[in-house]
Amino acid sequence: MSYNREDALAYHEHGRPGKIAVVPTKPLNNQRDLSLAYSPGVAEPCLAITQTADDVYRYTSRGNLVAVVSNGTAVLGLGNIGALAAKPVMEGKANLFKQFADLDVFDLEVGSENPDDVVRFCQLLEPTVGGINLEDIRAPDCFYIEETLRRTLRIPVFHDDQHGTAIISGAALLNALEIVGKEIDKVRVVFSGAGAAAISTAEHYVRLGVRRENIIMCDRAGVIYAGREEAMDPYKARFAVPTSLRTLAEALVGADVFVGLSVGGTVTGAMVARMAPCPIIFALANPTPEILPDEVRAVRDDAIIATGRSDYPNQVNNVLGFPFIFRGALDVRATQINEEMKMAATRALAALAKEDVPDSVAKLYGLSSVSFGREYLIPFPFDPRVLLWVAPAVAWAAVASGAAHEFIDLEAYQAELELRLGRARGVMRGLISRAMQNPKRVVLPEGEEPKVIRAARILVDDGIAHPILLGNRETIAATARAAGISLDDIVIEDPSSSTRREQYATYLWERRQRKGLSLAEAHQRLYNSNYFGSVMVALGHADALVSGVNMHYPETIRPALEVIGAHPKAGLVSGLYMLVFERHVIFCGDTTVNIDPTAEQLAQIGHAAARLVRTLGIEPRVAMLSFSNFGSVRHPEAERVARAVQLMRQRDPSLVVDGEMQADTALDEQKLHSMYPFSALTERANVLIFPNLSAGNIAYKLLEHLGGATAIGPILVGMRLPVHVLEAGADVQDIVNMAAVAVVDAQERK
Repeated sequence: MSYNREDALAYHEHGRPGKIAVVPTKPLNNQRDLSLAYSPGVAEPCLAITQTADDVYRYTSRGNLVAVVSNGTAVLGLGNIGALAAKPVMEGKANLFKQFADLDVFDLEVGSENPDDVVRFCQLLEPTVGGINLEDIRAPDCFYIEETLRRTLRIPVFHDDQHGTAIISGAALLNALEIVGKEIDKVRVVFSGAGAAAISTAEHYVRLGVRRENIIMCDRAGVIYAGREEAMDPYKARFAVPTSLRTLAEALVGADVFVGLSVGGTVTGAMVARMAPCPIIFALANPTPEILPDEVRAVRDDAIIATGRSDYPNQVNNVLGFPFIFRGALDVRATQINEEMKMAATRALAALAKEDVPDSVAKLYGLSSVSFGREYLIPFPFDPRVLLWVAPAVAWAAVASGAAHEFIDLEAYQAELELRLGRARGVMRGLISRAMQNPKRVVLPEGEEPKVIRAARILVDDGIAHPILLGNRETIAATARAAGISLDDIVIEDPSSSTRREQYATYLWERRQRKGLSLAEAHQRLYNSNYFGSVMVALGHADALVSGVNMHYPETIRPALEVIGAHPKAGLVSGLYMLVFERHVIFCGDTTVNIDPTAEQLAQIGHAAARLVRTLGIEPRVAMLSFSNFGSVRHPEAERVARAVQLMRQRDPSLVVDGEMQADTALDEQKLHSMYPFSALTERANVLIFPNLSAGNIAYKLLEHLGGATAIGPILVGMRLPVHVLEAGADVQDIVNMAAVAVVDAQERK
């Protein structure tokens, strides 16, 4: 990724200088808050901790706090620039911890090159933090510092420059060997570089199964061989092997794997050309690899290549490791990060790379689709699933190896991690869990669309639903084959050749014959998969329909309304969006269907929305919105909303509903209590019903795009049978989410 100096400096300078800040987690708005936060109230947790040391995890942030510690002696590709100049890097590291794993960080730059000073500093720091991430400390000092701290401290200590690359490239190695069909104990591996990262990576590869005698390590002086005295230390000596090879070029002849952790340009195309068949080349020097992928491909079209850069496939980026390793370690209060935990992280990353990649992740990298193979060995750094795979694996390895103080329930822990990624994932996890209890048949009319096929595979594999794809069998099979997707346990129905066409045409004709539809026209309409799928649901051959990826909203909803229609008790259909913010969830209706509803229709829209919210396990608090607060403006529109509130209360006296009211009133508890103490809403509303389609549609889109909400929907409510419409362009996860909503809807109706 290219940049210029001015951009980089402006990024760090503009606004508030730097990249991190301390954010309070408790209110401090009045004298009472002050007395609780500081004197005298703070004495109580202090006294509790003196009695029970572990209470520090109950009353302070220690259990979610990591120290990033550096003395600036080996910063990125900049070398020994000192502690002060290293601070921007450490702030960046802190930012990554927070963004990827919701871990808080103090970046601490130590003004000493003496390793004993760094050791003593960290030892004195132990009461403050739950773990220490050592960063950018030169070898061999870093080995001594980490070994001493691991021996003397009871909190996790992890030197990312050593172990991060080892863990992540180890996952890439396992998958690359699988692709080329080579056995790990037979391959010959050559390292360029003998610093902290190279030595740790080589040791990790040995634990993965590479034979130590099959590793050749090279430094500036050439091959590290048995008996060499020049530029040696005890750590390099572990990889001194009996060999007549003396240069990197000689070592690469016939080698299966090259791992570069040195400097750019140290390997040539001629050297790569002499490697073994299907060579694996990890050129990880940054910013310039030892050899560029294009140079490799010019001489070897059978090579598998990884770099440390984001502009080439297979980026070995340490951000795939340290945030999630510390997350898992701190959540079980591990006393160390041991070899079992590192190995668990490697194997979790390797396994995740073989899973289906969500469209939303692929799009971040400008790709239409991604699948396991030569150009996708390890997950992308911005794949949110990494947290859900690596942290539990590390946590469980800590428990199993005896390094943990806390036991975890893996399923509950994963749910907790999903909440850290955002409440949308937590809400959807609850829906998906419910769907898995009793999966239903969901028909997907756009069955030839690659995203729909991929979603169907996930629905089957995760046990969420029994998908039915509508479309041409040959086209679906070819599309699935090209994408490497299995169609096992996925039902395919071709509307043009189905044995049910006659039955479906007769049903459609009987339902629409007094609307001007002839039997011949009914036959013709069934070539439209949305009509075919709607009839399928109407006749009980499927339990729900989900459609709309490649269509305008009216095109999708019209067949469902004509074939299935509204529930007799509802009388009309409306659209609902679930908007998920960091701290709360709001449902907005009607945002998609009714242009200018009457008071009776508004009441029905509100009632149907409340019913759906209850189905999701949330107690609804409904605000009927207007430009008026409880009669402050006399206008027919405001009176229509007030009348809708009366009708809703008559229909369901237990429902918490009020209005007409303005949006800020509905969402501001203090305003409700101080200005409108008579309101039935004693807490902020979580269901907002808008007076017309213009207001609802505009508001939800503004909230989504400017308010940072995650939108799930539109969810159709009031249909006689479950039909749900996707937004045009929805990605695979959107389809899966909506299918889960449809399954839960079908379950409730049964």
